[in-house]
Amino acid sequence: MKTTIDFPDDLLVRAKIAAAQRKTSLREMVVQGVNYIIDHDHAPLDEKAECEARATELLELMKGIQITQPVGKWDRSAGYDRQNV
Repeated sequence: MKTTIDFPDDLLVRAKIAAAQRKTSLREMVVQGVNYIIDHDHAPLDEKAECEARATELLELMKGIQITQPVGKWDRSAGYDRQNV
């Protein structure tokens, strides 16, 4: 299917040079670029959905962690004592 794309002049010149260097057509470069973006770039989620997706992923990862001994109470001063050792 044919379509028209309005490139900025400087980008069009650079793209034609890159196509010539690769011994391919500008059309083929555009097709490869669009395919790459579709295959590798996912549409950004809205902020709430992204937060929920990350939380779900974190919870799934945490399911595989097994703590065999209690961690115990941590005291801030103990952390400072370790730095001075």
